[in-house]
Amino acid sequence: MTGLCIRLLRELWHWRESGVPVRFAPCPPPALRAPPLPAQNAQAPRFLAALVLAFMFSGAVHALQVTDDRGVVVTLPRAPQRIVSLLPSLTETVCELGRCQQLVGVDRYSNFPASVQKLPQVGGGLDPNIEMIVALKPDVVLMAISSRAGERLQSLGLKVVALEPRSHADVQRVMLKLGQLLEVPDAARIWRAIDAGVSAAAQSLPPGVRGTRVYFEVNQGPYAAGEASFIGETLARLGVKNIVPAKLGPFPKLNPEYIVRANPDLIMIGQRSADGLQARPGWQSIRALREQRLCIFPAAEADMLVRPGPRMAEGARLMAACLAGKTPGVKP
Repeated sequence: MTGLCIRLLRELWHWRESGVPVRFAPCPPPALRAPPLPAQNAQAPRFLAALVLAFMFSGAVHALQVTDDRGVVVTLPRAPQRIVSLLPSLTETVCELGRCQQLVGVDRYSNFPASVQKLPQVGGGLDPNIEMIVALKPDVVLMAISSRAGERLQSLGLKVVALEPRSHADVQRVMLKLGQLLEVPDAARIWRAIDAGVSAAAQSLPPGVRGTRVYFEVNQGPYAAGEASFIGETLARLGVKNIVPAKLGPFPKLNPEYIVRANPDLIMIGQRSADGLQARPGWQSIRALREQRLCIFPAAEADMLVRPGPRMAEGARLMAACLAGKTPGVKP
Protein backbone atom coordinates (compact mmCIF):
# COMPACT_ATOMS: atom_id res chain seq x y z
CA MET A 1 0.00 0.00 0.00
CA THR A 2 2.84 2.43 0.83
CA GLY A 3 4.50 1.73 -2.51
CA LEU A 4 1.22 2.44 -4.29
CA CYS A 5 0.93 5.79 -2.47
CA ILE A 6 4.46 6.76 -3.48
CA ARG A 7 3.81 5.94 -7.14
CA LEU A 8 0.59 7.93 -7.15
CA LEU A 9 2.24 10.87 -5.42
CA ARG A 10 4.89 10.97 -8.13
CA GLU A 11 2.26 10.61 -10.85
CA LEU A 12 0.31 13.61 -9.55
CA TRP A 13 3.16 15.91 -8.50
CA HIS A 14 2.91 17.81 -11.81
CA TRP A 15 -0.57 19.05 -10.80
CA ARG A 16 0.92 21.04 -7.93
CA GLU A 17 3.74 22.30 -10.17
CA SER A 18 1.19 23.55 -12.71
CA GLY A 19 -0.43 25.81 -10.13
CA VAL A 20 -3.45 23.69 -9.13
CA PRO A 21 -3.39 23.36 -5.33
CA VAL A 22 -3.65 19.74 -4.22
CA ARG A 23 -3.91 18.50 -0.67
CA PHE A 24 -2.16 15.13 -0.37
CA ALA A 25 -3.47 12.57 2.05
CA PRO A 26 -0.66 10.88 3.99
CA CYS A 27 0.04 7.28 3.27
CA PRO A 28 -0.69 4.91 6.16
CA PRO A 29 2.27 4.24 8.44
CA PRO A 30 3.62 0.70 8.61
CA ALA A 31 1.88 0.02 11.92
CA LEU A 32 -1.53 0.68 10.32
CA ARG A 33 -1.02 -1.34 7.16
CA ALA A 34 -3.91 -3.51 6.15
CA PRO A 35 -3.34 -7.27 6.25
CA PRO A 36 -2.40 -8.91 2.94
CA LEU A 37 -5.32 -9.19 0.56
CA PRO A 38 -6.60 -12.60 -0.38
CA ALA A 39 -5.22 -13.66 -3.75
CA GLN A 40 -8.69 -14.30 -5.11
CA ASN A 41 -9.79 -10.66 -4.56
CA ALA A 42 -8.45 -9.18 -7.83
CA GLN A 43 -10.53 -5.97 -7.57
CA ALA A 44 -9.15 -4.85 -4.22
CA PRO A 45 -5.99 -3.10 -5.53
CA ARG A 46 -8.10 -1.02 -7.90
CA PHE A 47 -10.40 -0.05 -5.05
CA LEU A 48 -7.47 0.99 -2.87
CA ALA A 49 -5.94 3.04 -5.68
CA ALA A 50 -9.24 4.86 -6.21
CA LEU A 51 -9.50 5.51 -2.49
CA VAL A 52 -6.01 7.05 -2.37
CA LEU A 53 -6.81 9.25 -5.38
CA ALA A 54 -9.98 10.47 -3.71
CA PHE A 55 -8.03 11.53 -0.63
CA MET A 56 -5.37 13.23 -2.71
CA PHE A 57 -7.84 15.28 -4.73
CA SER A 58 -10.21 16.07 -1.88
CA GLY A 59 -8.52 19.48 -1.50
CA ALA A 60 -8.15 20.32 -5.21
CA VAL A 61 -9.64 23.60 -6.45
CA HIS A 62 -11.52 23.35 -9.73
CA ALA A 63 -10.05 25.44 -12.53
CA LEU A 64 -11.98 28.52 -13.69
CA GLN A 65 -12.72 28.86 -17.42
CA VAL A 66 -13.96 31.88 -19.38
CA THR A 67 -14.51 32.20 -23.13
CA ASP A 68 -13.61 35.72 -24.26
CA ASP A 69 -14.75 37.74 -27.29
CA ARG A 70 -12.08 36.15 -29.49
CA GLY A 71 -13.62 32.76 -28.82
CA VAL A 72 -10.55 31.82 -26.78
CA VAL A 73 -11.10 29.67 -23.68
CA VAL A 74 -8.97 31.10 -20.87
CA THR A 75 -8.29 28.81 -17.91
CA LEU A 76 -7.15 30.02 -14.50
CA PRO A 77 -6.61 27.95 -11.35
CA ARG A 78 -8.75 30.39 -9.34
CA ALA A 79 -10.35 33.84 -9.52
CA PRO A 80 -7.61 36.40 -10.34
CA GLN A 81 -6.17 38.36 -7.45
CA ARG A 82 -3.95 40.65 -9.57
CA ILE A 83 -5.60 42.30 -12.58
CA VAL A 84 -4.32 44.71 -15.23
CA SER A 85 -7.07 46.45 -17.22
CA LEU A 86 -6.35 48.10 -20.58
CA LEU A 87 -9.82 49.48 -21.31
CA PRO A 88 -11.58 52.15 -19.19
CA SER A 89 -15.01 50.51 -19.44
CA LEU A 90 -13.55 47.21 -18.20
CA THR A 91 -11.77 49.03 -15.37
CA GLU A 92 -15.04 50.63 -14.28
CA THR A 93 -16.87 47.31 -14.52
CA VAL A 94 -14.30 45.52 -12.35
CA CYS A 95 -14.75 48.22 -9.71
CA GLU A 96 -18.55 48.14 -9.96
CA LEU A 97 -18.36 44.40 -9.31
CA GLY A 98 -16.54 45.15 -6.05
CA ARG A 99 -13.07 44.00 -7.15
CA CYS A 100 -11.31 47.37 -7.50
CA GLN A 101 -8.73 46.34 -4.90
CA GLN A 102 -7.55 43.54 -7.21
CA LEU A 103 -6.47 46.00 -9.92
CA VAL A 104 -2.68 46.44 -9.98
CA GLY A 105 -2.37 48.47 -13.21
CA VAL A 106 -4.54 50.31 -15.75
CA ASP A 107 -4.25 52.07 -19.10
CA ARG A 108 -3.63 55.82 -19.21
CA TYR A 109 -7.29 56.62 -19.91
CA SER A 110 -8.79 54.74 -16.96
CA ASN A 111 -9.63 57.51 -14.50
CA PHE A 112 -12.80 56.37 -12.72
CA PRO A 113 -13.36 55.71 -9.90
CA ALA A 114 -10.81 58.10 -8.43
CA SER A 115 -8.94 55.30 -6.65
CA VAL A 116 -7.64 53.86 -9.95
CA GLN A 117 -5.77 57.10 -10.66
CA LYS A 118 -3.24 56.03 -8.01
CA LEU A 119 -2.43 52.78 -9.82
CA PRO A 120 0.52 52.31 -12.21
CA GLN A 121 -0.39 53.38 -15.74
CA VAL A 122 0.87 50.97 -18.39
CA GLY A 123 0.32 53.05 -21.52
CA GLY A 124 -2.53 52.99 -24.00
CA GLY A 125 -4.91 50.13 -24.55
CA LEU A 126 -3.81 49.57 -28.13
CA ASP A 127 -0.06 49.90 -27.50
CA PRO A 128 0.65 49.28 -23.80
CA ASN A 129 4.04 48.99 -22.13
CA ILE A 130 4.60 45.22 -22.24
CA GLU A 131 7.58 45.20 -19.90
CA MET A 132 5.70 47.18 -17.28
CA ILE A 133 2.71 44.83 -17.45
CA VAL A 134 4.94 41.77 -17.03
CA ALA A 135 6.64 43.39 -14.04
CA LEU A 136 3.26 43.78 -12.31
CA LYS A 137 2.86 39.96 -12.39
CA PRO A 138 -0.89 39.96 -13.11
CA ASP A 139 -3.00 36.83 -12.92
CA VAL A 140 -4.97 38.16 -15.89
CA VAL A 141 -4.87 41.09 -18.33
CA LEU A 142 -8.20 42.53 -19.50
CA MET A 143 -8.16 44.26 -22.89
CA ALA A 144 -10.14 45.07 -26.02
CA ILE A 145 -10.06 42.60 -28.90
CA SER A 146 -8.63 45.41 -31.06
CA SER A 147 -5.50 45.66 -28.90
CA ARG A 148 -2.29 44.57 -30.60
CA ALA A 149 -0.71 43.43 -27.34
CA GLY A 150 -2.64 40.22 -26.72
CA GLU A 151 -0.42 37.76 -28.60
CA ARG A 152 2.76 39.27 -27.21
CA LEU A 153 1.50 39.05 -23.62
CA GLN A 154 0.36 35.47 -24.12
CA SER A 155 3.76 34.52 -25.56
CA LEU A 156 5.27 35.77 -22.29
CA GLY A 157 3.05 33.44 -20.29
CA LEU A 158 0.34 35.88 -19.19
CA LYS A 159 -3.37 35.12 -19.24
CA VAL A 160 -5.34 37.50 -21.48
CA VAL A 161 -9.12 37.98 -21.57
CA ALA A 162 -10.29 40.16 -24.48
CA LEU A 163 -13.73 41.78 -24.09
CA GLU A 164 -15.08 44.69 -26.11
CA PRO A 165 -18.63 45.92 -25.43
CA ARG A 166 -20.20 48.01 -28.21
CA SER A 167 -23.94 47.58 -27.68
CA HIS A 168 -26.31 47.32 -24.72
CA ALA A 169 -26.38 43.54 -25.17
CA ASP A 170 -22.57 43.52 -25.16
CA VAL A 171 -22.46 45.51 -21.92
CA GLN A 172 -24.77 43.00 -20.27
CA ARG A 173 -22.75 40.05 -21.60
CA VAL A 174 -19.40 41.52 -20.52
CA MET A 175 -20.82 42.36 -17.08
CA LEU A 176 -21.87 38.73 -16.61
CA LYS A 177 -18.62 37.41 -18.09
CA LEU A 178 -16.51 39.47 -15.68
CA GLY A 179 -18.81 38.41 -12.87
CA GLN A 180 -18.00 34.81 -13.78
CA LEU A 181 -14.26 35.51 -14.00
CA LEU A 182 -14.17 37.38 -10.68
CA GLU A 183 -16.65 35.03 -8.99
CA VAL A 184 -19.23 37.76 -8.29
CA PRO A 185 -22.61 36.01 -8.12
CA ASP A 186 -24.85 39.09 -8.40
CA ALA A 187 -23.47 40.65 -11.61
CA ALA A 188 -26.92 40.40 -13.23
CA ARG A 189 -28.30 42.72 -10.55
CA ILE A 190 -25.92 45.48 -11.67
CA TRP A 191 -27.07 45.18 -15.27
CA ARG A 192 -30.72 45.33 -14.22
CA ALA A 193 -30.02 48.60 -12.38
CA ILE A 194 -28.35 50.05 -15.51
CA ASP A 195 -31.25 49.02 -17.72
CA ALA A 196 -33.82 50.41 -15.29
CA GLY A 197 -31.91 53.71 -15.10
CA VAL A 198 -31.95 54.12 -18.89
CA SER A 199 -35.69 53.42 -18.94
CA ALA A 200 -36.29 55.97 -16.18
CA ALA A 201 -34.37 58.61 -18.14
CA ALA A 202 -36.57 57.95 -21.17
CA GLN A 203 -39.76 58.18 -19.12
CA SER A 204 -38.67 61.55 -17.71
CA LEU A 205 -38.78 63.25 -21.13
CA PRO A 206 -41.76 65.27 -22.42
CA PRO A 207 -43.53 63.99 -25.56
CA GLY A 208 -42.23 66.91 -27.63
CA VAL A 209 -38.72 65.44 -27.58
CA ARG A 210 -39.68 62.43 -29.67
CA GLY A 211 -38.35 62.45 -33.20
CA THR A 212 -35.66 65.10 -32.57
CA ARG A 213 -32.83 64.55 -35.06
CA VAL A 214 -29.57 64.26 -33.13
CA TYR A 215 -25.89 64.17 -34.06
CA PHE A 216 -23.58 62.77 -31.34
CA GLU A 217 -19.85 63.29 -31.93
CA VAL A 218 -17.59 61.01 -29.89
CA ASN A 219 -14.26 62.38 -31.09
CA GLN A 220 -12.64 64.72 -33.56
CA GLY A 221 -12.35 63.33 -37.03
CA PRO A 222 -15.26 63.61 -36.85
CA TYR A 223 -16.20 60.22 -35.40
CA ALA A 224 -19.90 59.82 -34.68
CA ALA A 225 -22.02 57.49 -32.56
CA GLY A 226 -24.19 55.62 -35.04
CA GLU A 227 -27.47 53.83 -34.45
CA ALA A 228 -25.59 50.54 -34.01
CA SER A 229 -23.52 51.80 -31.06
CA PHE A 230 -24.51 51.64 -27.40
CA ILE A 231 -24.87 55.45 -27.49
CA GLY A 232 -27.14 55.15 -30.51
CA GLU A 233 -29.21 52.53 -28.71
CA THR A 234 -29.57 54.85 -25.72
CA LEU A 235 -30.69 57.70 -28.00
CA ALA A 236 -33.26 55.36 -29.57
CA ARG A 237 -34.60 54.47 -26.14
CA LEU A 238 -34.88 58.19 -25.40
CA GLY A 239 -37.14 58.44 -28.44
CA VAL A 240 -34.97 60.54 -30.74
CA LYS A 241 -33.64 60.02 -34.27
CA ASN A 242 -29.93 59.49 -34.87
CA ILE A 243 -28.76 61.06 -38.16
CA VAL A 244 -26.10 58.30 -38.53
CA PRO A 245 -27.74 55.04 -39.68
CA ALA A 246 -26.67 51.61 -38.44
CA LYS A 247 -25.34 50.63 -41.88
CA LEU A 248 -22.38 53.03 -41.39
CA GLY A 249 -21.22 51.09 -38.31
CA PRO A 250 -21.14 51.83 -34.58
CA PHE A 251 -18.60 54.69 -34.62
CA PRO A 252 -17.92 55.75 -38.22
CA LYS A 253 -15.60 58.52 -39.33
CA LEU A 254 -17.78 60.91 -41.32
CA ASN A 255 -17.19 63.42 -44.04
CA PRO A 256 -18.07 66.76 -42.39
CA GLU A 257 -20.27 67.52 -45.39
CA TYR A 258 -22.45 64.54 -44.44
CA ILE A 259 -23.40 66.27 -41.19
CA VAL A 260 -24.09 69.56 -42.99
CA ARG A 261 -26.45 67.80 -45.40
CA ALA A 262 -28.15 65.88 -42.57
CA ASN A 263 -28.78 69.21 -40.78
CA PRO A 264 -29.47 67.86 -37.26
CA ASP A 265 -31.84 69.61 -34.84
CA LEU A 266 -29.44 69.11 -31.92
CA ILE A 267 -25.75 68.33 -31.48
CA MET A 268 -24.14 66.54 -28.52
CA ILE A 269 -20.36 66.83 -28.26
CA GLY A 270 -17.56 66.76 -25.69
CA GLN A 271 -15.59 69.84 -24.73
CA ARG A 272 -12.38 68.40 -26.20
CA SER A 273 -13.97 68.22 -29.67
CA ALA A 274 -16.06 71.40 -29.56
CA ASP A 275 -13.28 73.92 -30.15
CA GLY A 276 -13.57 75.43 -33.61
CA LEU A 277 -16.97 73.90 -34.27
CA GLN A 278 -18.36 77.07 -35.79
CA ALA A 279 -15.33 77.32 -38.11
CA ARG A 280 -15.93 73.96 -39.77
CA PRO A 281 -16.74 74.54 -43.45
CA GLY A 282 -20.49 74.87 -44.00
CA TRP A 283 -21.42 74.24 -40.39
CA GLN A 284 -22.77 77.75 -39.90
CA SER A 285 -25.81 76.61 -41.91
CA ILE A 286 -26.63 73.69 -39.59
CA ARG A 287 -29.85 74.39 -37.74
CA ALA A 288 -28.50 73.17 -34.40
CA LEU A 289 -25.67 75.71 -34.50
CA ARG A 290 -27.78 78.56 -35.85
CA GLU A 291 -30.29 78.13 -33.02
CA GLN A 292 -27.71 77.17 -30.37
CA ARG A 293 -29.22 73.70 -29.97
CA LEU A 294 -25.89 72.41 -28.73
CA CYS A 295 -24.89 70.42 -25.63
CA ILE A 296 -21.17 70.58 -24.85
CA PHE A 297 -20.20 68.08 -22.16
CA PRO A 298 -17.21 68.72 -19.84
CA ALA A 299 -14.39 66.18 -20.07
CA ALA A 300 -15.53 64.07 -17.11
CA GLU A 301 -19.09 63.83 -18.46
CA ALA A 302 -17.88 63.14 -21.98
CA ASP A 303 -15.74 60.25 -20.67
CA MET A 304 -18.77 58.77 -18.95
CA LEU A 305 -20.95 59.10 -22.06
CA VAL A 306 -18.56 57.27 -24.39
CA ARG A 307 -17.81 54.32 -22.08
CA PRO A 308 -20.05 51.26 -22.39
CA GLY A 309 -20.11 50.25 -18.77
CA PRO A 310 -21.77 50.64 -15.39
CA ARG A 311 -22.36 54.43 -15.73
CA MET A 312 -24.58 54.13 -18.81
CA ALA A 313 -27.69 55.07 -16.83
CA GLU A 314 -26.00 58.30 -15.70
CA GLY A 315 -25.09 58.96 -19.31
CA ALA A 316 -28.72 58.46 -20.32
CA ARG A 317 -29.79 61.03 -17.71
CA LEU A 318 -27.26 63.52 -19.10
CA MET A 319 -28.57 63.04 -22.62
CA ALA A 320 -32.16 63.34 -21.40
CA ALA A 321 -31.36 66.61 -19.65
CA CYS A 322 -29.76 67.91 -22.85
CA LEU A 323 -32.83 66.95 -24.90
CA ALA A 324 -35.25 68.50 -22.43
CA GLY A 325 -33.32 71.75 -22.41
CA LYS A 326 -32.38 72.12 -26.07
CA THR A 327 -35.03 70.44 -28.24
CA PRO A 328 -36.87 72.93 -30.49
CA GLY A 329 -40.39 73.61 -29.24
CA VAL A 330 -39.80 72.02 -25.82
CA LYS A 331 -39.79 74.30 -22.80
CA PRO A 332 -36.95 73.43 -20.39
